[in-house]
Amino acid sequence: MATPRKKRGRWRTGDLVRIDLGQGYCSYGRVLDDACVAFYDSRSKVELKPEIILARPILFQTGVMKYALTSGRWQVLGNFHLDPSLAKPRKFFIQDPLNGSFSIYRGGRIKPATRSECRGLECCAVWEPEHAEDRLRDHYAGRKNKWVESMLPRH
Repeated sequence: MATPRKKRGRWRTGDLVRIDLGQGYCSYGRVLDDACVAFYDSRSKVELKPEIILARPILFQTGVMKYALTSGRWQVLGNFHLDPSLAKPRKFFIQDPLNGSFSIYRGGRIKPATRSECRGLECCAVWEPEHAEDRLRDHYAGRKNKWVESMLPRH
């Protein structure tokens, strides 16, 4: 069950947000801990009910600038209890730009890692909301996203 908003513009874990993708389409995300948002595999031209959205698979999870919500750019639809799989800290990879070494970030901690341990992980970054929207549009258009490509591990 959704809990009502107490204060406009707050960033709260469990918030379900509507993301305008243009051309009449929208998608949805879920605010997680650590400034992360889980983006649902759900693009629609009609407003979907929260229970339908929350049952959809997750496309990706990444950090997003808080002003996506505090500015009103992404509309908060309500606050819902997080499934335990979304409540646990996520792993992200970090690659040192100087020496190329890898680390894994998880729940505020960083530990050294190998390239193979980082395979399949999202890059540790905080995205602009516009870039996250680009990524969603690119996903549904079946094309590579320049922001994702720019953060892939280097040799």
